[in-house]
Amino acid sequence: MEITIREMDETDWKQVASIYKEGIATKKATFQTEVPKYVDWDYSHLKGGRFVAVSNNDVVGWVALSPTSSRCVYRGVAEVSIYIAKKARGQHVGETLLNALIKKSEEMGIWTLQSGIFEINEASIQLHKKCGFRLLGIRERIAQDVDGTWQNTVIMERRSQVI
Repeated sequence: MEITIREMDETDWKQVASIYKEGIATKKATFQTEVPKYVDWDYSHLKGGRFVAVSNNDVVGWVALSPTSSRCVYRGVAEVSIYIAKKARGQHVGETLLNALIKKSEEMGIWTLQSGIFEINEASIQLHKKCGFRLLGIRERIAQDVDGTWQNTVIMERRSQVI
């Protein structure tokens, strides 16, 4: 699959939301039960560090950064969200997106990227490891999913060697 990585814009939202909905349906990607409206999603994510992977004019994956805190001392720490369309999984789309995000985050002065990943989401954990993230720990039974099943989350981080 040939893909192009480019900055996400509002016109991508319909396809981005569709991929997000697929992630919600797996019950391995998020505690969210519904895709938010674009205005809410946009407000909660950093303006820089939003990318889509495009193949044949279709968005097949996306990645974005969220602030971890409003306190200025944490301005260089951001949380990663990454979602890949079902039809594009296992084709290095995630690795290409995450590496583009890492490069951009360092240009933005971000020194720490972190991710909270469901422990059962082995593919995402392996992707993050492949891109230089390390395991910090596991938050056991941190929350219940929509079915009432307790989930553990793996906390991973990547420290910049540049910043």
